[in-house]
Amino acid sequence: MDMFNKLTTLFQQALETREPSENLLDSFVDHWKGITNYYIETTDEAQPVKQTDIPWRLKQMLDILVYEEREQDVEETGPCMEYLLQHKLLETLCTLGKAQYPPGMSQQVLLFFSKLLAQIQKPMLHVINVYRPVQKLIRLCGLPDSQTEKEESLFFFSICSRVKKDPYVLNYILETNKEGQPQRCSSMSGESVEGASGGSSPEDSASPSTQSTNQPDVGFIRILVQLGKSQKSRVALRAMESVLLLTSIPQVDISKLLAEETPLCDLLVERACELYGAIPVTLHPEDIHSYTVKQWRIRFSPGSAEETQTFPAQEHVDRFFCWLDYCDQLIKDAPEVLAVKLASALHQQWLTGIVQPQLLQMSEVGVLVHTALLSRCVHHIRSAVLLHELAHFLLGGDTHREQPTATLPHSHVLRYHLIKHCDHISDEISVATLRLFEELLMKPDKLILTNLVLRNLETRSYRLPGSGGVDERSGADPEFLEESEEMEEDPFFTDSEFSGSERLLSMSREDRKSSARPQIAETVNSFLCLVPQEAKTSQHAQGAGYDTYVHDALTSLKECSAVSADWGWPDAPKPIGVHADSVEFYEGHFLKVLLDRIARILEQPYELNLQVTSVLSRLAAFPHPHLHEYLLDPYVSLSPGTRSLFSTLVRVIGELMQRIQHIPDFTQRLVTVRKQLTGLEEQTVVDHGILLKGVIVLEEFCKELAAIAFVKLPMGDQEHLSAP
Repeated sequence: MDMFNKLTTLFQQALETREPSENLLDSFVDHWKGITNYYIETTDEAQPVKQTDIPWRLKQMLDILVYEEREQDVEETGPCMEYLLQHKLLETLCTLGKAQYPPGMSQQVLLFFSKLLAQIQKPMLHVINVYRPVQKLIRLCGLPDSQTEKEESLFFFSICSRVKKDPYVLNYILETNKEGQPQRCSSMSGESVEGASGGSSPEDSASPSTQSTNQPDVGFIRILVQLGKSQKSRVALRAMESVLLLTSIPQVDISKLLAEETPLCDLLVERACELYGAIPVTLHPEDIHSYTVKQWRIRFSPGSAEETQTFPAQEHVDRFFCWLDYCDQLIKDAPEVLAVKLASALHQQWLTGIVQPQLLQMSEVGVLVHTALLSRCVHHIRSAVLLHELAHFLLGGDTHREQPTATLPHSHVLRYHLIKHCDHISDEISVATLRLFEELLMKPDKLILTNLVLRNLETRSYRLPGSGGVDERSGADPEFLEESEEMEEDPFFTDSEFSGSERLLSMSREDRKSSARPQIAETVNSFLCLVPQEAKTSQHAQGAGYDTYVHDALTSLKECSAVSADWGWPDAPKPIGVHADSVEFYEGHFLKVLLDRIARILEQPYELNLQVTSVLSRLAAFPHPHLHEYLLDPYVSLSPGTRSLFSTLVRVIGELMQRIQHIPDFTQRLVTVRKQLTGLEEQTVVDHGILLKGVIVLEEFCKELAAIAFVKLPMGDQEHLSAP
């Protein structure tokens, strides 16, 4: 009742105020008096506001203000706006909203403030009689079990839209006192004076915004993030859009304010951790692997909630990846200082704090699910800053040459374990981890290739000392040509049995001798000739012709070239240094595991073999001369105890030749298995099934490598080959 008496007194004073008799102003004042009269005359305090004329009068007042501004000179403030400011109408409305009298008044006040901020074009949030009630209204939002979420989200969106236009006013919204900025303004022009009505009230002097503190009130940010968690999709979407408006402001001081003086980054990461923790470990890894991450706004589009779930608990996966995509876009659009702060917070709190313990746990089920989830995260992340943090989380920042004896604690803990997982006792974990590395190799971050592979090939110590290099033998080296001719005459490397599309890559000895770089052309045939004829079955499979491989290899090469375009890679191999002879070669943990796996290709499950060869094919497609030499040059003279991809494949073929002798009807069984894999025959149990599937993968892999070598040939060399 005390509050009601105070309001009555306030409105009686307002009614006694004499105003100019301009028609527009008269109308504006009449509508305001109509609102104040309601509080003086009404006796029914329970009547909802929508059953009164208050909403209509507020709308009329807003229309008058908008019309007045449109008709006024740009530099002038109209009499109606001056009346609103001088008589602190917004303060009064804020008090009415807080009192919720009549019931539902808070919604009407929030709507009026939102529309006023959205429709008035002149800057106004710097004016004390605007930003002070806005501050007070903000404090009334975000209450538990709020019935005004929709209006609150609109109000906050209107504020953020104004801040986007006039970034400096964010200081007023966050209630931080910055030296040299006006704190009291008498008009819309922003002129600084002692008080908007001729003096400051006791309430004004006690306001946090005028006290000698630089610490902002961060309630605005907390409420905004809280609204982003709303179950009402329209409310959550509008709140998330509001945060994006703030974080995309390009001014560095605003970005630093949000990053360093508000809990924005911590709140966003806290939400990511919460949603990630809600994903159950009962998910099937294949469901995660095939999961398509959607752009975060799509989740709030009409009809998205009615989409059928393709696997159990997909709703939890959707929520997390929606939020991750949102954070990714925020980092991508934000200035560097804010982007780095948020990405770093995700690294420390989410990746290191939550994901890493899950990847290092003893439970194979948990490791499998979290590896698959992380693989999807890597696949979807687009922002360079977040990707760099993710790469550092997974691999560390080391770029110096690895040592074969390096173990924990000298290695980056997670990198060490993930590479070990590629050769895990569980084939499923090996496949999932290899997929994770394949996703990494598709991302445009130089650290990934350098850390995993290139730092160990830097000195080219895999070459036999004094053997020269590809760059040193660009002419027709007689010894090299003789070696090539001898290899061609070797029945193991003969191409006399090739037919169809494979024959397209064969070329005469005269052509090889006239080629500027014959060893590259030889490479293509060397890989094609590697698998013995009795182990070739691709002619029995539709779409397995060599032209398909060349097309895929060209696509892969273009992707890898685009990814690495700005990395400053050399066009030719680095000259071997003076001390290179004394450097013992070690391919590094990652390549070692891959080559170990290829060496066991005849003994491993089909899915695992496909994944290993896929990762190696991706590496081979990168246009780095050292990678090309180590993975695609069959003729490189290796230093003692060193293996290359080609030498490893040669040993596998030697083992295969021995096993073939002990398997009756080997070729026929191989054809049967290929037809089963391609769906041409029903699946049945075939003796030596793992071996036969391994042979099929081996044949396909050699064709992939030959195709990659072909598309990486200089145009001068390709002219000496019959193009497929």
